[in-house]
This record gives sequence, C-alpha cells and structure tokens, in this order.
Amino acid sequence: MKYYSLNKKAKDVDFSEAVVRGLAPDNGLYFPENIKSLPQSFFENITELSNHEIAYQAIRQFVSEAIPDHELKTIVEDTLCFDFPVIRLNNNISTLELFHGPTMAFKDVGARFMARCLGYFNKNNTNEVTVLVATSGDTGGAVASGFLGVKGVNVVILYPSGKVSEIQEKQLTTLGQNITALEVDGTFDDCQAMVKKAFVDQELINHMQLTSANSINVARWLPQLFYFLFAYKTLKQKQKHQSVVFSIPSGNFGNICAGMIAQKLGMPVKHFIASNNENNVVTRYLKTGVYDVKPSVQTISNAMDVGSPSNFIRIQELHNNDFETLKSNLSSYYFTDDVTREALDEIYTKYGYIADPHGAVGYLGCKAYLETQPNAHCVFLETAHPTKFLDVVEEVIQTELILPEQIKAVMDKTKTAIAIEDYQSFKNYLLSKKF
Repeated sequence: MKYYSLNKKAKDVDFSEAVVRGLAPDNGLYFPENIKSLPQSFFENITELSNHEIAYQAIRQFVSEAIPDHELKTIVEDTLCFDFPVIRLNNNISTLELFHGPTMAFKDVGARFMARCLGYFNKNNTNEVTVLVATSGDTGGAVASGFLGVKGVNVVILYPSGKVSEIQEKQLTTLGQNITALEVDGTFDDCQAMVKKAFVDQELINHMQLTSANSINVARWLPQLFYFLFAYKTLKQKQKHQSVVFSIPSGNFGNICAGMIAQKLGMPVKHFIASNNENNVVTRYLKTGVYDVKPSVQTISNAMDVGSPSNFIRIQELHNNDFETLKSNLSSYYFTDDVTREALDEIYTKYGYIADPHGAVGYLGCKAYLETQPNAHCVFLETAHPTKFLDVVEEVIQTELILPEQIKAVMDKTKTAIAIEDYQSFKNYLLSKKF
C-alpha cells in the first residue's frame, strides 16, 4: 500500500515511512492510494470471526509489505486486549463502549497499535524517534500509556493548561521514563498548530527524527476502524444490523473518518452522524457549504474542543471532494453544555446508564437523527469512562461514582509538566534535548 499527501506536492511513500514521518514534507496528511473492499463473505460470516481475525483482515492491506503477516498478527493481538461491548438503551439506540482499555478512552486502540508498529520499525534502528502529540484530553494519556518504555521512542505531549480534566492531566503527566508533558498557555488548536509547525521546521528536522501520534498519523487513525466492525458483528448477532447508523462525538474527526474507511471496506452502514459541541465547524459547513474554521471554545466535552479538525480533509477525500455526496452520507448536529447536561441526566434517569459528556453528545445526535429516520438503529460511541469527567457527571446525576482501578492508579501520583508559552519556547525545549 502506498500513501499520498493530500496536498499533492510530496512523493508517495509506503506505510512505514508514512508512520515514521507522521506528516508529509508538504505539510499534508497521508492517505491510502487504493482501498479495496473486503470480500462479501467477510461480512456475511463476521459473527464467526474473532475480533483479532476481523482486525487483522481489515488492516492487512494498509500495512502489507511494511510488516510481515506474523508480526502484524502479534501487533493486533497486543493492541486488542480488552472488550468493546455494545449496550442497548432502547429499541433504536445502543452505545458502543470504547473505554475498557488501559487509559479508559477510545484512543487506547490507535495509540497501542501505533506504538507497536513504531517499535517494530525501530527495533534495528539506532536513531531515536521523537513522537510529538497534541491533546485536548484523552489522546495524551492513551499515547503516554501506549508508548511507555518503547525502545528508541521518546514522547512529547502538548496539552492546553486548565482545559483538560484532573484525571486526564494525571494520566499524561505522571508516567515519567520516556514521556514528557508540556503544559501550553493556550488552546488545543494552539498545541496542534505547534506540532504541525515543528514538522516543517528544518532546524528541528535536522536535529531529530520527528513523528506524530495524533490521528493525523495513519497508524493512529486507521486502527480506529476496528471497533466499528466489532459493533457491526455484535449487532448482526443480535439481529439489529439493518439500517445501522453511527453517531460519533467529533473533535478532530479521526474516529468518524475511520468509520467511513470501514464503510469503504464494505461494512453495511446507512449513515454517519457527526455530533458536535459548540465547536461546530462541520455542522455549519453541512448547512451552508462554507467551511469556516474558528478558534476553539472550552466545553464540558473537552476532547471535542477543536476549532479546525485535521481529519475532515480525509473525509472530503473519501467522498471525492463532492459536497452533495458527503451530505448523503453524513449529518451533523451540535449541542450546548446545558443540553449535554440534560442528556446525561436523561440517560441515567430513563435507562440507568451513566454516560460521559462526549457520549451524551453522541446520544443527542442519535435522538436528532431518529426524529426523521425512526426505523434506524443508531449506535453512539461512548468514548471515555464517565469517571474521567467526575465533577461534571456526579453533579448532574447526583450519584457518587466508583473509581475504576485504572483511574485509582494515577490519582495519588505527582504531576510533572513543563510550562510552554509559544512555539519558540517549544522549539527551544526540543533543541535543548538529546533524546
């Protein structure tokens, strides 16, 4: 499989180079040149396959030639060491739980897969790789956990000061070893802009080998298609596989784009919903046809506080950059914090289910879509464990939550982070390091 830059000004590369580079030299995102559908029999017989076999068959074409099959199978098995249950709320709405991994967020899948790919590529390499990652919440913790102790890999995480939850901050600032946290005086968009700028800064490029662990990296992004296939398998087992719709809480749009890749592979799915908080650039775009990015605003669903979603260009590419084709496959709604709180209460009161704020936004997306499409079965992604947003959730549902062991393990650890004001201070830090 070859990958091309969406800016179309850089040479095509294989999977290994796309992973190690993260971003193309022309500052474009890499995209697979030819996505082949899986055989129809794969989906007909999917209930008979293990999750490991489903994931291996789905990802193989994207990795072929860069990683031998037996190594890829091991990477898949190491990545997928936890469950992905689908929980039914009513006849028309279910939730796909993606928080059963080590950091209790959906990003565990992509981070673990990428870490193992990079570890494989780097095992015989004496040159160390520095992974840069911007986080609005969960990415940092997942990447820190996934890459902890990986030989020849150093991780630098940028996160916006005061804009992540206490638990999220603990997860990304307390591990030490090869993980460094930089606390940025700004927004997630500022963090993301710094990371992208670093990739085209020749002085930094000459100083160290850089890559990214954000969803701009193909090895972080593509494995997120796995759990859409797992959900389809579960729904098929439960005879609820007709007119399946996915409602995805959306920030940088990597998740929803991965779901569309699963669709491209042949997974039967009726429609996708981008459920947004007040960072609603895509909602506005689908309504007006004008793509107008704005600075991000802070909300209680902080992982979605993205004003300029990186992966939306990939979604456009998947739909041949045709607005009407995209609209036929994607709807989008946005919801305020107040409405999100009401949804958290409703989900708990009506169904006895405790959601996190991002899941609540996904639930609201389902409800909005079902108003005009009442026969669909809508699955919203529950992207993080509710205890990661303890203050918000407990205040709304008036119930004390029990902390899972994964969360308890970090609560008493000491935060270690370096304050960063701007790109120059970020660059100076990197230049000062001999990783």
